[in-house]
Amino acid sequence: MLLHASCISLGGAGVLLLGVPGSGKSSLALRMMERGWGLVADDQVSIAATDDGLMAAAPAELLGMLEIRGLGVFEGLAAGAARLALAARLRPASTIARLPQPSFWQALGRDVPEFPLDAADVAAPEKLSWALRAVQGGLRQRAGAFAP
Repeated sequence: MLLHASCISLGGAGVLLLGVPGSGKSSLALRMMERGWGLVADDQVSIAATDDGLMAAAPAELLGMLEIRGLGVFEGLAAGAARLALAARLRPASTIARLPQPSFWQALGRDVPEFPLDAADVAAPEKLSWALRAVQGGLRQRAGAFAP
């Protein structure tokens, strides 16, 4: 399955960045890469179902490429596949509930925890890191997107 999105990873856990064109997917991926995250795919992501869940990878023709608006397309970057652990739905802050309810992104008969995120938020990288830690069981929530 091929979709218009970007994907980054940390420690083998992939985070799918979903949103309309111009919502900040590539920009957020760049910010996360500067913080030590790895590139999986930019602009288009290939999703495949496995016994362990969903795997994300770049289509061959886009492997190792990242578009940086205002600078151009960079190539030859290290990139690799990752098991999807989380999906971030990029949208304006004004549309995000203060305490969002748990939700899931679904593909190929599998569910991945999803949460809303404003890519332009100065704390977006930290929120993404906390969200990944939460879905991996490293943090507990009383209320919000990953609360039991």
